Amino acid sequence: MSELISTTGYQASHPTRTILVTGATGYVGGRLIPELLAAGFNVRATSRNLESLRRFSWFDQVEAVEADLSVAADLSQILENVDVVFYLVHSMGSGPTDFESVERDTATTFVEAAEAAKVGQIVYLSGLHPQGVAFDDLSKHMRSREAVARIFLDSQVPALVLRAATLIGSGSASFEMIRHLTERLPVMVAPKWIANKIEPLSIRDTLYYLAASADLNTTVNAGYDIGCGTSYRFADLLALYGRERGLRRWIFALPFAIPVDVLSGLWIALVTPAPRRLAVPLSQSMAENAVTMDHKIAEVIPDPPGGLADYPTAVRRALKRESEEGVLTSWDGSWRTSVSSADSLPTDPEWSGHTVFSDDRQSHCELPAEQVWRVIEGIGGPNGWYSAPALWGVRGIVDKVMGGPGLGGRRDPARLVVGDRVDWWRVEEIQPPRRLVLRAEMKLSGRAWLVLEATPEQTGSTYRQTAVFFPQGVLGRLYWWALVPFHSVIFPVMKRNILRAASELDQAAEGS
Repeated sequence: MSELISTTGYQASHPTRTILVTGATGYVGGRLIPELLAAGFNVRATSRNLESLRRFSWFDQVEAVEADLSVAADLSQILENVDVVFYLVHSMGSGPTDFESVERDTATTFVEAAEAAKVGQIVYLSGLHPQGVAFDDLSKHMRSREAVARIFLDSQVPALVLRAATLIGSGSASFEMIRHLTERLPVMVAPKWIANKIEPLSIRDTLYYLAASADLNTTVNAGYDIGCGTSYRFADLLALYGRERGLRRWIFALPFAIPVDVLSGLWIALVTPAPRRLAVPLSQSMAENAVTMDHKIAEVIPDPPGGLADYPTAVRRALKRESEEGVLTSWDGSWRTSVSSADSLPTDPEWSGHTVFSDDRQSHCELPAEQVWRVIEGIGGPNGWYSAPALWGVRGIVDKVMGGPGLGGRRDPARLVVGDRVDWWRVEEIQPPRRLVLRAEMKLSGRAWLVLEATPEQTGSTYRQTAVFFPQGVLGRLYWWALVPFHSVIFPVMKRNILRAASELDQAAEGS
């Protein structure tokens, strides 16, 4: 049994309760579960793909259930004998353009099933939006969150709605956006909304509120604002992050508004790892003030021991957690496109009868496979792709403009698990220290994979890299043939530099 990592130290007064966590693979859900387990609760975790839960150290300590929250039959199964439900799912950035209607329909189906199952309490983590603004005037992101909150509050099941603004923690979308904007742009000429007021909340305090929500003596049907108690301009969040990193930044706000949907979202998407379909709704929400109106939550849940962390403290914790323990969960797992078995890399016999292009290169080396594997598992993100960084960068910008993820994202710089994002790739299969399969999520006419392998031999090992592409139509074929000249440069250099990097690691180990 794996050791649980708890940051809040919360201990349950009602440990016999069964808690259901939806969105268990998401940024908040994946961190909440170890807190609930450490507190003493019985936890049921759900995901549309059960395999996506196996990556977590707590998998063998929960009741893992595969379910689609939009399917009533699945809901009746996962809601049976549940005391408290955490609703931590959303469709923003996950594919559908009309995510508002998808979220409303899913919440309605969920509430009907919860009523039939006689669930005791729903806890919903919503978004903090300006009071006094008409519902129809809210951003699409905030309007969708508020619509779901209203569905829950109007149901027969008591609902505790916690409205939070920017969550600050290692791996959170907001934190990564602040980090990349600050570290990449010494001088920023930013949209007018950079002067808006925001009241952030540390992920540790968020988890405390959520864990305590499962432990209330009586049910609650109401909404509460939660925040750190101090409001900041968004520009202050950037400047204070820069101070923690020893960076001085100059930030200027445009004196006029610009179209949020087009320019603000594209600006964020180009500079940060967030894809455009996630950056646009995030920028929409930033165009509104997000500050708590009161602290009535203290009447239901007392402040965490030691008080609420301010923003600089939350930043220091996030940076420390990232450097010492790696990122346990990340925002980039929540927006990715769902994968069916048909999207997985076909085996060689299944290639027959299909048009398939591939670039296969291999070399024998005197290094042990484990040594080569260290470089393979660390590929992408800050370590790059070991060949023609300018070309990779240009392709990343093009992908961003087209709405893809582009470059700039890894949960952990050294370790990977299934489901992790590696720039515009997703880890589909990993067999340390032998084989890594990356599936492309970039915008292209077809399906693509990159397979990196290190095979032990009697002396040394064999390194093999294979790019596989299933074209879609004429455009897919033209795309591949247009890239052949670049592949003839990139892939041989990539192979050579990966083996060189592995050799340098070996020499560094001998030198120490």
